[in-house]
Amino acid sequence: MWRSVASNALTLFIVLLVVAAGILAWGRQMYVQPGPLAQAICFKVDKGASLSQISRGLEEQGAITDARILRIGVEYSDRAAQLKFGSYLIPASASMADVADVLTAGGQSTCGREVNFRIGVASSDVILRELDPTTNRYVEVVKFDPAVDAAPAQYLDLAQQGDVRWRVTLAEGVTSWQVVDALKRADFLDGAIAAVPAEGSLAPDSYEVDRGSARADLIAEMQKRQAATLAELWATRAEGLPYDSPEQALVMASIVEKETGIPEERKMVASVFINRLAQGMRLQTDPTVIYGITKGEGVLGRGLRQSELQRATPYNTYVIDGLPPTPIANPGRLSIEAALNPADSKYLYFVADGTGGHAFAETLEQHNENVAKWRAIEASQGQSGDAVGVEGN
Repeated sequence: MWRSVASNALTLFIVLLVVAAGILAWGRQMYVQPGPLAQAICFKVDKGASLSQISRGLEEQGAITDARILRIGVEYSDRAAQLKFGSYLIPASASMADVADVLTAGGQSTCGREVNFRIGVASSDVILRELDPTTNRYVEVVKFDPAVDAAPAQYLDLAQQGDVRWRVTLAEGVTSWQVVDALKRADFLDGAIAAVPAEGSLAPDSYEVDRGSARADLIAEMQKRQAATLAELWATRAEGLPYDSPEQALVMASIVEKETGIPEERKMVASVFINRLAQGMRLQTDPTVIYGITKGEGVLGRGLRQSELQRATPYNTYVIDGLPPTPIANPGRLSIEAALNPADSKYLYFVADGTGGHAFAETLEQHNENVAKWRAIEASQGQSGDAVGVEGN
């Protein structure tokens, strides 16, 4: 009898093992096979949400077929503690294993909404965009200039929702005063800025911030990045440059930044100014004169007058020798690199060429010919201006 009981128990145990193995294999197959989503979705994980809540939410939105299997898979792989709040893009047909990767190893995605406060040279704007999960592209929802317009109701409503990422983007060539003035209108930031930072000390870049972040902390991060960039590029500078310090190189970089918006031209523009300094010539560049008038507080908005070109200021490079005392804007990395590793040229002049770029010349005669061509282009377009680059005096 005992032998029969033992035999039956063993048989039952083996059957249970087979069943368990089958269930395990089925669960594993369910975990890795393509999921039910016909098209991608954005899935929001609330702060403090449990794995159970997350898995049920995914099942309710049709992203997975069984919340229990996802929970078991995440816990078995010891990744439950790696779940992060935020908005995540779940691709079409994503398996539960793929979903687990997105919510843990993949980190927070850019799915959901993004507010980008862009600080530009002429103006600033706030853009609220939303990711279309079916195309994986951002769609602009709201755009306004906070210096001119009140925040639209749609922006106020959407910005209050939890799945929003915040960003401040600083354009190359803005002044420190413009940055501080714009940040005062960033309604998602907090606190005051004690003083306008030194000109040139802020790195043009994109900065991701949290709602309620301190403005002073953001300024400090901008200064930290610019200092790191300047130190890195100063260490690899070319020989024979006319700078006694990294700060002087930053002055040159700011002039290059304001003279051309074409990345490929920056090293050539830098070479012109360095060649002029080497020959004892004045820089004679309009952006420095403009800075002497505006002090970086906004845009001049008109052409320079002859009296202004002749007026003595520390920034009037038609009057002073050498570099002005400080940068005239916040230059980007490419302009700093151009100032520290300029092109090898003999050019002493440049002027606008009608294509958005500049025509360079080694001699005054060549330069005057280029200026004449530019003036003819201006005349044909009914324009008149001071875009002569470096004067031929």
